[in-house]
Formats: sequence, C-alpha cells, structure tokens
Amino acid sequence: MTTASTKPAPIRRYVDHVMGMPISLALRGRHQDDAAGRGAWAEAMAALRDVDRVFSTYRPDSFVSRLGRGEIDVDSCPPEVAEVLGLAELARQQSGGAFDVRCAGPGGGLDPSGVVKGWAVERAARPLRVLDDTDFCLSAGGDLVCRTLDPIRPAWRIGIENPHALDRLSAVVPVRTGAVATSGLARRGAHIVDARTGLTPEGVASVTVVGHDLTWADIDATAAFAHGPDALRWLATRSGRTGIVVWADGRVDTLAPSGLGS
Repeated sequence: MTTASTKPAPIRRYVDHVMGMPISLALRGRHQDDAAGRGAWAEAMAALRDVDRVFSTYRPDSFVSRLGRGEIDVDSCPPEVAEVLGLAELARQQSGGAFDVRCAGPGGGLDPSGVVKGWAVERAARPLRVLDDTDFCLSAGGDLVCRTLDPIRPAWRIGIENPHALDRLSAVVPVRTGAVATSGLARRGAHIVDARTGLTPEGVASVTVVGHDLTWADIDATAAFAHGPDALRWLATRSGRTGIVVWADGRVDTLAPSGLGS
C-alpha cells in the first residue's frame, strides 16, 4: 500500500523496521515535525518492539514461542498474551473455524500473527492519538490506521496493491479516520490456510478490509481470505466493513462504496 494526500500539504514521514516488516508514519498538522511528534513516533516504535519480544514466532525466546513448545502456560506470560488469544478464539468462532491461530500455517502449531499485527499497530497508535491538531497515517507492512481531525484536510488515499502485478494498483481507497488491512499471498507466499482443511485457499488473490479498527480489519481480511471462493460472501456478514476482493482470475469485487468518513 502507499499513502498520499489528495492535494499538496506539509507531511513529515518517518520510517523504521521491526517485526520483520517496514513501519512508516506520515504526520501532518501542529506536531508533524516537533519534539512531541518525534516523541510519539519513538513511543510507537517502542510499543512494536515490545510486541515483537513477546509475540514473535521467529524468536525462540519469545513468550509465544515458549508457550507453543509447552515450556510455559498462559498465566506465565504477560497479560497481553491472554488478550490476544481471547481475540483469536472469538475470531475462530465468528469465522466458522476458518481462522484459527492454532492451525495458522504449514505444520500447525501456535501462530497468533493473524491477530497480533493489527492489534499491535492499534496499540502503537495510542501516543499518536494524543497529539492535538495532528493527523497521522501509521502503516506496518501495508496495514494501516489513519486519523484526520481537520475537516478541510484531505482524506488519506490508500493504494491497494494488485496481487497479480505488484507495481500496479487494484484500487485507491480514501480514508479520513479508520483502518485498512490486506491479506494475500503475493509477497509472503502460501502463509494463509483455511484452518478447517489446513490448505491454502484457492480462487482468491487478496482481500482488503476497511473498518474503524485495525485489529478487526486485519482479522477479517485474513478470515475472509481463508474462506477462499466464499470470501466476499463471508465478508458481507461483517457489519461496518468495506471489502475489496481480488480474485485469482483478476476480477475485482467491492463489497460496499470505498472509504470511511471520520
């Protein structure tokens, strides 16, 4: 995904890397380039690094890795682990079992990544939300949360990558205040499975969800993708979501008019 405003406006951009992905922030308004803005960015990155320490499945010493190996139980983990696993269980129930962090990839095991990414970025955005008269767009590997306070400022324009040609866009979604998440296989390969079968879904290339909260936009994008040919039908059951589904044959379907108001 890419972000840009609809007309020239001063924007300060910050970029870093954590959790195995690029993190970027666009700020505009009062604190776009002062100590408060830079401090909020530093706090956001610190929050994401802490999440990586607890939840990374690539770090053998993380709490989630140790939990998955049976070395510790949930009560021995930071309370955030129980929170994430609670969200994961709710997502499993609401997806009819298609989304399950205990069968989230080849070989099974415990992998809460499908919950953690959106949840982590929502948490990381907290110090940005307290900046007065300042808009932001915080992106983690293309999933992002945006805020626009001033009604005369333009919406953030979010480019949705074409999974069949990553140098092109399938759509551009204007978002003033809200969240956008995309799930697909184009960049990371077959890492999403239908937990009911353990197989990578066929027929769908990517699912993008626009919602008010990145935690659930991210979960729903992954769950919809896991439904494969039924992705759009399942997403239509989710209240308040805008959905864009790119199918394996190149067709693009939109669940509702693109974009969210503030």
